[in-house]
Parts: sequence; C-alpha cells; structure tokens
Amino acid sequence: MSLNKAFEIANTALTANSQRLSTVASNMANAESVAGPDGEVYRGRKVVFEAFSLPGSAKDAKAVRVKEVVTDSAPGKRVYDPKHPLADADGYLTMPNVEVVDEMVDMIAASRAYQTNVEIMNTTKTLMQKAITLGT
Repeated sequence: MSLNKAFEIANTALTANSQRLSTVASNMANAESVAGPDGEVYRGRKVVFEAFSLPGSAKDAKAVRVKEVVTDSAPGKRVYDPKHPLADADGYLTMPNVEVVDEMVDMIAASRAYQTNVEIMNTTKTLMQKAITLGT
C-alpha cells in the first residue's frame, strides 16, 4: 500500500467523523427544544458508518464512510409543566429523546477518532519527508 492510500483512508475517516460531530452538535442544540419549525418534537439522530475498500488499496485496508443518518425512534421524555402553552390536556410536555450525557460521550469518541486520523496523516507526512531525505 502506498503512503498516499494512508492519506486517502485517513481522509475518509476525517470526513465521516466530521459528519458525526455535526450530528451530535445538532442533537445537543435541540435537546431542550419543545417544538421545531414544523411543530413536531425533535428526534435524536445517529450516524451509521460502513467500511469499504478503496480502489487499488491492500485487501485488508478499509476506509470508512457514512452509510446513513438514522432517526432515533425512542419516545420523547414527558415533563410535567401545566403552565407551558404547548402542554397537553394533562399538563405534560413531550421533550426530545436526546440524552445529553450520551451525546457528550459520542462527541468525545468522535473527537478522539478525528484527532487520531490527523495524527495518522502527520505521521505519514513525516515518513514521506524522511523517505525523500534518504535519497539525498
């Protein structure tokens, strides 16, 4: 496998984790919203990755990409607030099904994966620079 393939594979992971971070940010931004512009309660979203082979890469070398972004079908949290204008007849509000702690864990994992792939790219760059100086 050429070192350029290492860049390509790390780049796919950066792109996928960037989308994962964007999804987490969206979930956290809407964690306390009662209703969106469409009047519906926000539903948390999760990114699903899939591995694939890049053309011309080694058989065992796999890149990653976003397969899909799925909406969590879990029911929203019910909060008793009878004075809220959007409360139902029993005085309950339906809040988004986003758990902020779970989103923080997902954000930290995505951030570390992103940092790891940046380090892979830096190490590959250093290897390429060392290979150039060997010939001089």
